[in-house]
Amino acid sequence: MKIISWNVNGIRAVEKKGFVSWLLNSGADVVCIQETKANPSQLDSSLLSPGKSDEENDDAPLFAQALEKRNYSYFSYFNSAKKAGYSGTAIYTKTEPDKVEALGVSEFDDEGRVTIAWFNNLAVISAYFPNSQAEGKRLDYKLAFCDAIFKKCTQIVKEGKNVILCGDYNIAHTPLDIANPKANEKNAGYLPEERDWMSFFTQNGFTDTFRMFCSEGKHYTWWSYRMNAREKDIGWRIDYQCVNNSFKDHVKSSTILKNVTGSDHCPVMLEIE
Repeated sequence: MKIISWNVNGIRAVEKKGFVSWLLNSGADVVCIQETKANPSQLDSSLLSPGKSDEENDDAPLFAQALEKRNYSYFSYFNSAKKAGYSGTAIYTKTEPDKVEALGVSEFDDEGRVTIAWFNNLAVISAYFPNSQAEGKRLDYKLAFCDAIFKKCTQIVKEGKNVILCGDYNIAHTPLDIANPKANEKNAGYLPEERDWMSFFTQNGFTDTFRMFCSEGKHYTWWSYRMNAREKDIGWRIDYQCVNNSFKDHVKSSTILKNVTGSDHCPVMLEIE
């Protein structure tokens, strides 16, 4: 099973850059999307076929549609922010999930921060962690989200189930995960409080799957649009696919798809058995 996660920085923008073609040729069973910046009613038919909105389907907590191209289908589930053009997560999947849900915490669900798809006893989560912003303006909100997602993942594991937490964590964990660590020590995404939480998370039951296979630095998933940062490979590794420790033996590979363009992030891919 292949699971890809990608912050597309606006699904309508990336659709114009060949997203549908990429999706249908990705070979992924599940694709987790972050920062959709749209709700399904705004999306082109190339992304969605007709379906029902939340208002038309009281049993569905999230908007569900089937994308049909090239003789096979992806089901898609969107959790959009109340604020137009902001945040939002989604999941595309070849197999219809048993259920789809949000985080269940209104202050984060209002921003569409989490979409969870269940496949038997496996929860695949698409999460868009908040940016703590300049001078830590939203750091408290960010850390509250981190606490809530940790509690959710821990509860899933306590119930004897497994979790794959995919997404843009907006945290570069260690100096290996950022091109210029010293220069960014006071910047959002590399604040001590954020890095400490990531250490806490990976020391309390969860594994950063990329680090299972690669212990080296200079592997990034996000580059600023300024100063030709991507061309110079001056980046940050802030996109992760973490699993509960008891599930990590099922992980076959974890890779960064650096050559996929269309966003300031590139996708990451996890293969499990």
